Amino acid sequence: MKLHDGEVEIDAQLVGRLLNDQFPRLAGLPITEVHSTGTVNAIYRLGDHLYVRLPRLRKWANGLDREWHWLPRLSSHLSLRVPEPVEKGRPTHSYPLVWAIYRWIDGQPYADALVDDERQAARDLARFVAELRRVDSDGAPRSGRRPLAELDADTRAAITSAAGVIDSDAAIAAWERALEAPVWDGSPVWIHSDLLRPNLLVRGGRLRAVIDFGAVGVGDPATDVIAAWSVFGPAGREAFRAALAVDGGTWERARGIALHQAALIIPYYAKTNRGFVALARRTIEEVLAGSGS
Repeated sequence: MKLHDGEVEIDAQLVGRLLNDQFPRLAGLPITEVHSTGTVNAIYRLGDHLYVRLPRLRKWANGLDREWHWLPRLSSHLSLRVPEPVEKGRPTHSYPLVWAIYRWIDGQPYADALVDDERQAARDLARFVAELRRVDSDGAPRSGRRPLAELDADTRAAITSAAGVIDSDAAIAAWERALEAPVWDGSPVWIHSDLLRPNLLVRGGRLRAVIDFGAVGVGDPATDVIAAWSVFGPAGREAFRAALAVDGGTWERARGIALHQAALIIPYYAKTNRGFVALARRTIEEVLAGSGS
């Protein structure tokens, strides 16, 4: 099922043709579709050690370019594993966008049952966020979302559309509280920009990797604090905040960003990606449960 209007047609046969034409040394490897809640790229495992990512829409193709430029510069500073680019494919008549091959990373998307110690996972992710922020940002692209006030109309509309899936009255109240947070006016720092459960890989009970750097750039540090609600429950949220020493204003902006992002996901993917909607609903429930702290 397609997730977006105007999505490029992608299947295993297309991947095979692209490999045969551009990287024939890899063309004999088995190609297996990877089913996930991901919405930006179609992913196919290539043999045991590689995978292929193909953007679904033209507007997201520059995310691969961003990864290819910046991941090699960032990876050596980070304690968690990140994607390793191997080959970049060129557009063709049958697939008009850039595409790429990466080294496979063993692990499963973050889930409570897979993690031995949520507080440790929170500290590990906080360490990653702090390491990323410290990397020299000279020449880095901007990233992150617009100020919360500029997202007000879209967020309220999405919350209203999600009524019946979430407690829309409580969500509006939480959103209005977030709007009272001080506007960010600090120096931009490196941010991953999409710290959701599907982008965190767990293996052996520990958080091992952070993937999908298509929106990496510099911006408001509150952007990566959304993991307090999008990833963790109360215990992990407390440990995550403490490890990053998040101040009150940043915490409230982050709560608003998490609520905004999750609210927009629910009506957009209601019929096409129910797993992603379930994760967004969970995020909003965590926001509402933690609205007093």
